[in-house]
Amino acid sequence: MSTPATHPSVTPVFIRLKLAIIRNGLRQSTGRTIGWIVGVVFAMLYGLAMGVGMIALRHSEYGPAAAVGLAVVLIIGWAVMPLFLFGGDDTLDPTRLAMLPLRPRPLISALLISSLLGVGPVFTVIVTAGAVSALAGNAVSIVVAIVAVALVLLLCVALSRAVAAANTRLLTSRKGRDLALLSGLFVAVGAQLVNLGASSLASSDGLDRVKSLASVLRWLPPAPAIDAVRAATGGSYGLAVLELLYVAAVLALVIRWWHHSLYRLMVTPDASTLQAAEKEAGTGGGRLAALLPGGRTGTVMERQFRYAWRDPRSKAAWATALAVGLLLPIVAAVQHGSIYSACWAAGLLGMQMYNQFGVDGSAFWTVASTISTRADAHAELRARALALSTVAVPYVTIVTIGAALLLGRPDAVPETLGLSLALLGALIAAGAFASVRFPYALPQDNPFGSSAPGQGGLAAISLFGGGLTGAACCLPLVGLTIYLHVADHHAYLWILLPIGALYAVTLAAASLRFTAPRLLNRLPEILTAVAKG
Repeated sequence: MSTPATHPSVTPVFIRLKLAIIRNGLRQSTGRTIGWIVGVVFAMLYGLAMGVGMIALRHSEYGPAAAVGLAVVLIIGWAVMPLFLFGGDDTLDPTRLAMLPLRPRPLISALLISSLLGVGPVFTVIVTAGAVSALAGNAVSIVVAIVAVALVLLLCVALSRAVAAANTRLLTSRKGRDLALLSGLFVAVGAQLVNLGASSLASSDGLDRVKSLASVLRWLPPAPAIDAVRAATGGSYGLAVLELLYVAAVLALVIRWWHHSLYRLMVTPDASTLQAAEKEAGTGGGRLAALLPGGRTGTVMERQFRYAWRDPRSKAAWATALAVGLLLPIVAAVQHGSIYSACWAAGLLGMQMYNQFGVDGSAFWTVASTISTRADAHAELRARALALSTVAVPYVTIVTIGAALLLGRPDAVPETLGLSLALLGALIAAGAFASVRFPYALPQDNPFGSSAPGQGGLAAISLFGGGLTGAACCLPLVGLTIYLHVADHHAYLWILLPIGALYAVTLAAASLRFTAPRLLNRLPEILTAVAKG
């Protein structure tokens, strides 16, 4: 009687492969090895400090809330980590295994176990162990704590792998590279939110709010596993078992999702790019063109909008301006700051008018070939300014009104909005001239670079010099605002809104008229400057 063939486990192979990848990566250079060692040491010290800090809360009434919050922060960090580290960690890309004779189910086991090797899992174990140590109080709770640490670790690693598998095709596409460019923005915004949270905790009732929030967060996996230790310490063994089973069920669902993503990646052909292209060709362009003016103005505006959506550098610049322009007024509102912080939205968006032709790069010759008269040059500049204003004006208006409402200063909307519009118009005016007078190339091989080698001086003159010039153009309106406040003419502050709007339009229109003939005369110089990237 023949016995069925047995297939050896691939898990030991993947463990050796993971160790080999780490070892070979460290052999590339001494600097890389030193950097890795320093990073590991700092990560371990930070993890130990957090673990000790949690243990110090063992007899505090805020210990359970802190432990639950820490579990939620850990799972969020593991979930978003693949979105930022995907391009630098080849082990996160399961498509590299698509040509091997591997089934998804044993592949999941091998990847899950091999993923437990690394600094991240060790850090997670240290922090989680500190969290459960703050809650354990008897023998049963210690057993529950051991199970909880294992569940938290497995859920974090499995979720990270599932997210990577589900987004592999996105992260290996152009959109994935866009996401990498925007990662710095996410970190900056997240840092500000953490700063706000820390400021809130510093208040007298901050920790009480944390306890209220923890009552909700303790039902978000893997927090129930941590809370099960508290329940076991209090003698609620049934609740502890239910919470552990709940987290185990979520872990099973995550693994099921991971299995589905792996099966799709290894079996289903990738036709997403073709489908997206066909969809865009069939509907996207027509809808956008129908909303824009006719003639050259609409064509140029459509091109600018497509640059802002498709070009990674332009998308990152726009996203940064929109996000930070909204974040700063919110921070000011939370900290009871000045209503004039809303002007940041106008300032950051107005800076998008600078170096208009550098984004075009060597393709600017196609634009230059259509500019043969002063009217063509004026139409080109005017359409670019209109594209920016179409987004900036309503956005600045919404941010200003929102900041005024958050600060309880609806009466300050006219003056603040007037100043914001004046600043926007002044920056558009100065940016148009700076784009023509001081053009510079953007590096095509480095999406993070702000200027091509040797053109840093031109970039500084264009951005800082032009920005200061634009801000200086608003001094008359700033002087009028100060005078109305000092002279106690608050009833007349509303006039700053129409004056600011008229001032912005007049200044921008005058600058475009003045700059148009210079654009026509400097086309060869601009072509040479922007093509050096």
